[in-house]
Amino acid sequence: MRLVISPAVLKKHRVTRAEVEQCFENRNGGLLFDTREEHQSDPPTLWFAADTDAGRRLKVVFVPRGDLIFLKTSYDANEDEKEIYKDKFGV
Repeated sequence: MRLVISPAVLKKHRVTRAEVEQCFENRNGGLLFDTREEHQSDPPTLWFAADTDAGRRLKVVFVPRGDLIFLKTSYDANEDEKEIYKDKFGV
């Protein structure tokens, strides 16, 4: 799969492409659906929390379309997001 990221997404939350790619590679748990009404998409918006190689825990939000992964956003996961992911997957 190929990751598609707009420069605006990276700039807004001060993450790099390398950090997002590391999170995809370092992900230990599964994927969660974003069920909030204002974030609905077709195909569904998915997210996970994972660490960069430097230990920065990011929330990665994306939409898969065929062989492409469109990054919607990525930023430092807040405590609630970390807890949701830990409760669901133990990581």
